[in-house]
Amino acid sequence: MSSEAQAKLAPRLIRGVNYIGLYTLIKREVGRFTNVYMQTLVAPVVTTLLFYTVFALAFGGVTRQVGDVPFLAFLAPGLIMMTMVQNAFANTSSSLVIAKVQGNIVDILMPPLSEGELMFGYIIGGVLRGVLVGLVTGIVMNFFVPLAVSSWLTIIVFAMLGNVMLAALGTAAGIWSDKFDHMSAVTNFIITPLTFLSGTFYSIESLPEAWRVIAHYNPFFYMIDGFRSGFIGQADGSFVVGLIMLSAVNIFLLVLIFFMLRSGYKMKS
Repeated sequence: MSSEAQAKLAPRLIRGVNYIGLYTLIKREVGRFTNVYMQTLVAPVVTTLLFYTVFALAFGGVTRQVGDVPFLAFLAPGLIMMTMVQNAFANTSSSLVIAKVQGNIVDILMPPLSEGELMFGYIIGGVLRGVLVGLVTGIVMNFFVPLAVSSWLTIIVFAMLGNVMLAALGTAAGIWSDKFDHMSAVTNFIITPLTFLSGTFYSIESLPEAWRVIAHYNPFFYMIDGFRSGFIGQADGSFVVGLIMLSAVNIFLLVLIFFMLRSGYKMKS
């Protein structure tokens, strides 16, 4: 065999970032939700519109005000953000749990991907789904309530911080979960309560003092409040505190996932 042929058969030495492997993983994650777009893109939009309809009609949202802002203009950005991050979480967590249940998690662990590449591959896939769902939901929602924009920068910053946080949380939950019941427990006892206590459907200024203090320790509040302020131009919380808290939570989750993957926690054992 010639030296040229031997070189082609030799193992490929990867230095630095495995861009081909990372791109392939991201492409796989994106393909998971685009191939079933009726379930992953259309269904969340319909669900969000149902929430909007209930609050607009059943609870007198057409005539209500939140401060100087019409209630429906206050509600719509929160619903869009809630839909985005829930889908970011669902994409990463379900991908890992399905791989475990079906027994093909080895297909993810065998390729020459580092812990960081695996982590960012899953998170980027989740963020892309969340952002895409948010864009579609926002476009459809705009037909029902015109969405004025106060600051595109604020919208983009908090959308990215929120989607990264929930995609990372979904990745950590997916690594921890052994079956769908475990993933459902995270959704039911962490994601849903924090979302509904975040001021998505109301201003936290209307809460009693004790609950208002507790709400300011909820990262979901800053995620929703910051994103919404990019539309209506006013916020219940501090912009700077929101940035610091969400950034700190994201860093913590990224470090946690990295060491979970490095140790092989519930992935290699």
